[in-house]
Amino acid sequence: MADHKPNLSHDVVTDFLSQERFTPADLWAIVQAHIDDSDSAAVIVDDSVQDKRYSRFIDLVKKQYSGNEQGTVKGIGLVNLVHTAGNDAPCWPIDYRIFHPETDGKTKNDLFQEMFTRLITHKHLKASRILFDSWYASVDNLKLIHRAGWTFFTTLKSNRLVSLHRDTGYQHLDTLLFTEQTLATGLIIKLKEVPFQVKLFKMVAPNGDIDWVITNDLAASVNRFVAELANDTRWQIETFHRSFKQLTGSERCQCRKARSQRNHLACCYQAWVALQVKAKQTGKTLYRLRTELFSDYLRNELANPRIKAITI
Repeated sequence: MADHKPNLSHDVVTDFLSQERFTPADLWAIVQAHIDDSDSAAVIVDDSVQDKRYSRFIDLVKKQYSGNEQGTVKGIGLVNLVHTAGNDAPCWPIDYRIFHPETDGKTKNDLFQEMFTRLITHKHLKASRILFDSWYASVDNLKLIHRAGWTFFTTLKSNRLVSLHRDTGYQHLDTLLFTEQTLATGLIIKLKEVPFQVKLFKMVAPNGDIDWVITNDLAASVNRFVAELANDTRWQIETFHRSFKQLTGSERCQCRKARSQRNHLACCYQAWVALQVKAKQTGKTLYRLRTELFSDYLRNELANPRIKAITI
């Protein structure tokens, strides 16, 4: 009988990665049927670094800040857009960009705006709420989101300048005084250079850390609880970043060419979505599901090892 095993040699895989041309649009094509979209859903934006600290000649690798490392590391930067139906629901990557200004001259904020614009023009979601951290809370980003009719929740750095009243000057966030009532209901303020008012919440953690959270939703129903929930939901993207790296091998590709690295990352997104779909169908976690892929192989090798131990 002829051997019909596919040829998955190193050269075949390398050629595949260098010749194909996957794009972020391919990710949306496979994931859109699986997201649980509604008026209460949200989109989250954040970036992550694929660690390539031991690489020397890989395109797209550059020194950049990594939150995981709390410092600078050599790697490939990704700006991710994920969709979530809520804290207890799975999140799904719906768009991404590779951060490499040496190639395209774009900053992370440029990539943010590019993805948000495409979100409006091409994806047509029911969700109209977007969550992100202070890195993306630039004046241009806030104005873009507000003009699109979307609601944002974001953190601010304590040195941002705000005004409480038209006839008073601007002051730093950390000089504002809060009462017990305004801690619960928030303060209506104006950010410098932002042409609309926002609601500010001061959230003090048990260890004394402070999160300054703002939103352009000024409704009375938007209180501290709502802002805390949005701030907590934003952390879902960190769970995605961790599982993306641990379960898809996104950091392991050693191909040198940019096209190969781009294709490898695109395949990793598709692999992650496939795992998430199966996990949802079976009620298992992503990590358990991936571990079980190797269970039969490991049992067989333990029972009938192809490489036997040397005995004396």
